[in-house]
Amino acid sequence: MKPASIIQLLIFAGLVVLLVFRVSINGWGSLAWAFGIVGLSLIRAPHQRTSDSTPTEKSHQDTTEKLLLAGVSFGSALVPMLHLASGLLRFANYDVTIAVPIAGVAFLLFGLWLFWRSHSDLGRNWSVTLEIREEHGLVTGGVYRRVRHPMYTAIFLIYIAQALLIHNWIAGPAGFVAFLVMYVIRVPIEESMMRERFGEVYERYVAMTGRILPRRKREV
Repeated sequence: MKPASIIQLLIFAGLVVLLVFRVSINGWGSLAWAFGIVGLSLIRAPHQRTSDSTPTEKSHQDTTEKLLLAGVSFGSALVPMLHLASGLLRFANYDVTIAVPIAGVAFLLFGLWLFWRSHSDLGRNWSVTLEIREEHGLVTGGVYRRVRHPMYTAIFLIYIAQALLIHNWIAGPAGFVAFLVMYVIRVPIEESMMRERFGEVYERYVAMTGRILPRRKREV
């Protein structure tokens, strides 16, 4: 593990410990969110190592892409963690019934499962940025059979969970808003790269699938 990753892990672990002491203030949903972030990192870690060792044929890493990734990290980790650890945004807190964090846990668990399955089905073709790998294949099986971007679906579910588990009008939806901006800007570029790579094969795949939800079957 890289030194920077170790430092980040230690900082995050320290903040999680702090959240344990603030659970009476933030609610138990905050701990569920923290463990969900840990789960997210653990799922992605081995695939990140594989991605780093796989040669890249074409990459789209411009300033916009870097800013979008930074924005998602800011909204999904930094803002909620700082708020939960310090009460920085407590003026925007609100009360909820027990059903809300329970629903949040349900969204989180399903999102994490889909996140794991998406990485597993995609294999060596995955990368955190927009890249085409050497010998890149078009994956159309598993969770990609009816949805072109199930990993994005998973991330949306996880950020909906964040909004349900962190009862703050700013820190709660911050991850969802940041990722929505990224999704709207990034997906057309990503699909354009796939069309350039796979041509008519990808066009047929698009015709049979939805972007983040299964396409409704047309009635005959």
